[in-house]
Amino acid sequence: MPKQKTHKGIKKRFKLTANGKVKHRHSGTSHLAFRLTKKQRRHLRGTTVVSKSETAKIALSLAPRE
Repeated sequence: MPKQKTHKGIKKRFKLTANGKVKHRHSGTSHLAFRLTKKQRRHLRGTTVVSKSETAKIALSLAPRE
């Protein structure tokens, strides 16, 4: 049986912390940000933690399994 591969799209978008939480970058910040107010742009800065319900699915896709 071949090994299960890591999902490359998820690998590029999410990072696992040391405690097992999943971080991601806000969407809507790459380009065309002039349409947002300064307050909206300010709140989109940095990273956030994904909800617990989604964490398990994302962590499974990130970790290569045998």
